Amino acid sequence: MFFFIVYSMKRLNKLIKCKYDTPIYGVKTNSKEVEKGDLFIAVHGFNVDHHDYIMDAIERGAVAIISEKKVETLIPVVIVKNTNKTAKKILEKFYENIEKDFSFIGVTGTDGKTTTSTIISYILQDVYNCCNIGTNGLIYKDYKETLDNTTPSCEKMYNYLLKLNKNGCKYVSMEVSSESLLHKRLDMIKYNVGIMTNITEDHLNIHKTLDNYIESKGQLFEQIKKDGFSILNIDDNYYDRIKKRCHSKVFTYGKNVKSDFRISKIKCQNMSTVFNILHKNRVFTVNTKLMGAYNVYNITAAFACCYLMGVNCDYILERIREVEQVSGRGEYLDFGQKFKIVLDYAHTSNAIENVLYTLSVDKIGRIITVTGSAGGREKEKRVKMGEIVSLYSDVVIFTTDDPRYEDPLNIIHDLAKNITKNNYQIILDRKDAIHKALSMANKDDIVVILGKGRDDYMAVLDKKIGYSDYESISSYFIN
Repeated sequence: MFFFIVYSMKRLNKLIKCKYDTPIYGVKTNSKEVEKGDLFIAVHGFNVDHHDYIMDAIERGAVAIISEKKVETLIPVVIVKNTNKTAKKILEKFYENIEKDFSFIGVTGTDGKTTTSTIISYILQDVYNCCNIGTNGLIYKDYKETLDNTTPSCEKMYNYLLKLNKNGCKYVSMEVSSESLLHKRLDMIKYNVGIMTNITEDHLNIHKTLDNYIESKGQLFEQIKKDGFSILNIDDNYYDRIKKRCHSKVFTYGKNVKSDFRISKIKCQNMSTVFNILHKNRVFTVNTKLMGAYNVYNITAAFACCYLMGVNCDYILERIREVEQVSGRGEYLDFGQKFKIVLDYAHTSNAIENVLYTLSVDKIGRIITVTGSAGGREKEKRVKMGEIVSLYSDVVIFTTDDPRYEDPLNIIHDLAKNITKNNYQIILDRKDAIHKALSMANKDDIVVILGKGRDDYMAVLDKKIGYSDYESISSYFIN
């Protein structure tokens, strides 16, 4: 498929009250992304004031500036009281509220967002011309684009919607991160469907407390259209708190007998899972190649969403049966080796336990796990992560994972603090750690590589350096 790149133009005085009729071809708030013909709005970020980068924006081709301060420059400058509020109003005008042309499905939760939103977009791809936006990028049919964040910024989202609209897309299945909800990054979007997967402690470096984290997650359900619906995991500890935030009709899923979409009779065997979904006295038997009880929840949420949207049940079940793997999520890699390799993004204690427990149930040989923990994130979760990895693994290799400004060795010491088994070693270079794990593996062993999934970078200091677990794995077999 050829993906049309779309350009738009508006006059500055049509975007904001001023005397300038300067042609504007784009709107940016990050000076590094400014191109010739753009309007630069000096917003206040979470950790940065973009007024400091006005001259950089001008050097890169900005033709006008929106600022809260006087700027000495030859190009038009419009002074406003609040650049953040002004930015959203200008973006709405520039893109002519294009979000109203779409139907949005938002998936939030600590774990399972990527898998759930990906399955939904796969089911709806042909039926509703649906795309997927999240950790694995923007994916529409055979087009894929890498994203900077799980949930894009307002200006980038508008730009994506413009391109998607021109290419025939009308539905968006997307991951909605807690950070984007906290900063009201996409509060202009009204969702048709909102889904909660689960809530466990995560991102407390940003939210500070679990209560704040839960409050941010709940924001999604205040953005659901009144004639839309919210789909909640009734088995989750925080179900009641999220339900109170819902203004639309609520449907539940889980093992609880009160569930609208009730999970029962789960059987995992021979690299497949079979289970039933009970809804309104009907029994739907689901066959999937995805393993683990945690994926049963993700699939059930996706089933409920598509069912409530009116998609034929047999078609939904057929599409679920066809799903091979979700990239970087419990992904089995085959290079002709005699042991199994599993690549997974799991980086919370709950996600790590889900993956390793599922693999341990039917294991024949050893589980050899390579993992670490990201720097600049809550340190409190590391001890539990280390305990879980050691409990379910025969061999653990701790390594570097997005250290940012922290010493990777200090992070690993946090992970290993309460480990009592003598079953771990430390190899700081992540590629070397992966190669060591692969070299140790015998027939029937499982090598599990956790934490980064299909990420294509390593976050070191304030930079993203090119790195890929998949490439590290493949290089072992090529060389």
